Amino acid sequence: MSFPLLTATAALPALGAIATAAVPAARRVAAKWLALLVSLATLALAAIVLVRFEPGGDRYQLTESHAWIKDFGVRYELGVDGIGVALLALTALLIPFVILAGWHDADPQETGAASLGSFAAGRWRPTQGFFALILAVEAMVIISFEATDVFLFYIFFEAMLIPMYFLIGGFGDRAHEHGDEAAATQRSYAAVKFLLYNLVGGLIMLAAVIGLYVVAGNFSLQEIAQARANGSLHMATSTERWLFLGFFFAFAVKAPLWPLHTWLPNAMGEATAPVAVLITAVVDKVGTFAMLRFCLQLFPEASKWATPVILVLALISIIYGALLAVGQRDIKRLVAYASISHFGFIILGIFAMTSQGQSGATLYMVNHGISTAALMLVAGFLISRRGSRLIADYGGVQKVAPVLAGTFLIGGLATLSLPGLAPFVSEFLVLVGTFTRYPAVGIIATFGIVLAALYTLVLYQRTMTGPVKAEVAEMPDLRVRELLVVAPLIALLIFLGVYPKPVTDIVNPAVKQTMSDVHKTDPKPEVEAAK
Repeated sequence: MSFPLLTATAALPALGAIATAAVPAARRVAAKWLALLVSLATLALAAIVLVRFEPGGDRYQLTESHAWIKDFGVRYELGVDGIGVALLALTALLIPFVILAGWHDADPQETGAASLGSFAAGRWRPTQGFFALILAVEAMVIISFEATDVFLFYIFFEAMLIPMYFLIGGFGDRAHEHGDEAAATQRSYAAVKFLLYNLVGGLIMLAAVIGLYVVAGNFSLQEIAQARANGSLHMATSTERWLFLGFFFAFAVKAPLWPLHTWLPNAMGEATAPVAVLITAVVDKVGTFAMLRFCLQLFPEASKWATPVILVLALISIIYGALLAVGQRDIKRLVAYASISHFGFIILGIFAMTSQGQSGATLYMVNHGISTAALMLVAGFLISRRGSRLIADYGGVQKVAPVLAGTFLIGGLATLSLPGLAPFVSEFLVLVGTFTRYPAVGIIATFGIVLAALYTLVLYQRTMTGPVKAEVAEMPDLRVRELLVVAPLIALLIFLGVYPKPVTDIVNPAVKQTMSDVHKTDPKPEVEAAK
C-alpha cells in the first residue's frame, strides 16, 4: 500500500492541535513553537503533494479509498484535482504566517503599546487553545479540499465551524477591549452570527446530501458524476434543481455571496487580524471551491439554469461590497467589505461558464488569499500599535514607520488589482471570460475595479499621509517577526503578478474538465482574425 499522503497532510495539523492543547499551562512559548513547527511540516507535505501532482494526468490523483460506513455507502475517499491541490497549497502556506502574526495575540498580558484593562484584571487567555484551534481549522479545511465522498466533505465542511466559533468569540480583537463587557458582548454576537448563518446553510445542505443519496444510492463524487455523464443515472429536472439549490445555498453562505454575507464584517471586525485572515483567506475559499467541485460537477443542468440569477447576485456583491468599503470608518470592516466584492468576482468567473472565467476564478482564490493576508496582517500590526481600528485615529504613519506604510501600500495596491501584482491577472481573466459570454455583466463588473481604487487609496491617504498625529508619533516600524510574516507574502504577490504560469498550469486542466461536465465550450469570437 502506498503512503497515504493526503491523509497525512490533514492528519498532521489535527494531531498537532491535540499536542499543542496538551502543552502545560506554564509552557506557552513551547506551545507556540510546537504549533509553528507543525504548520511548517504540513507545508512541507503540501509541497510534496504539489510536486507529485501531474497536471496532465488523471483528474483526481493521490487517491485513497476505504470503506467507512458500509450500510450507508459512506467511504473515506480522498483525491485532489488541480483546483483542490492549488487551494490545499494556499492553506498550508498561509497558516505559518497566521501563527507568526498571532504570536502574542493570546498571551495573558499585553505586549504592545496599548494598555488593556481585561488583561490587567487577570483575565487569562489560553495560549495553547488559540494555536490548537488554528491547527484544527487547517486540518478540516485541508480535508475538505481533498474529500471526494460527499458525506465526508459535509462532515468537515460543518465541523470547521466549531473551532472558528471559539477563535472569534474567545479571542477577539484586543484593540476593541476596554475592560468592560461591551467588547465581549460584540465578540459573542459576531461568533454566534457566524455560527448560525453557517449552520443554517449546512442543515439545508444536509437535506440535499440525503436527497442525493436517495437518488444516486451512494455518496461517491466520482461514481455519481460518471453515472451522470454516461446516462446511467438520471435525475428529474425538478429534483436536480432542488438538490443544486440545497448545495449552493450552503456554499453561498460560506463564500459569502450577497445577501447571505452579513456575518462576515462582524466576524472579521471582532476577530484578531490573524483569525480574520483565517476566515476570509482560508475558510471562505471552501465555499467557492465547492461550487466548482460539487455544484457544477453533480448538477450541470441546474447550474446552467441558475446561472442568470447567480450572475446578478455576484454583480450585486461586487458593487455593494465595494460601495460599503468606501464608506467604512473601521479598517478591518473595510477589508471585510472589500472581500465580499472580491468573492463576487470569483463567483462571477465560476458561473460565466468559460475557461478564462473559471481559470481566473480559481487563480483569484489563490491570489485573494495572499493579498488579503498581506493587507490584513499589516493592518493588524498597525492596529496593535495604536490600539484603535478607526481610520480617523491615524495620520502621517509613513513618516514614522515607512516600512509598515510601504507594505501596507503594496497590500492595498494588490487589493485594487494593480497590474504587476497577482490579483490583476485573475481579475482580468474573470472579466474577459465573463465579457465573452455576457458582455453587459462584464461591463458592470468593471465598475468594481474603479471603486476598489477609491476605497484603497482613500484608506492609505487617511492613515499614512498628512501630518503626523501625536498618538502615532512614537509608533515603531515593523519588527523582525513581523517582517518575516509580510515579506514572503509581498514577494509572492509580485512573483505571481509577473509570472502566474505555475498556478495556471495546474488549474487549467481541471477547469477544462469542469467545462466538459457542464457541456460548455468557450464562445467563438464574433469577428475572426484577418487571414
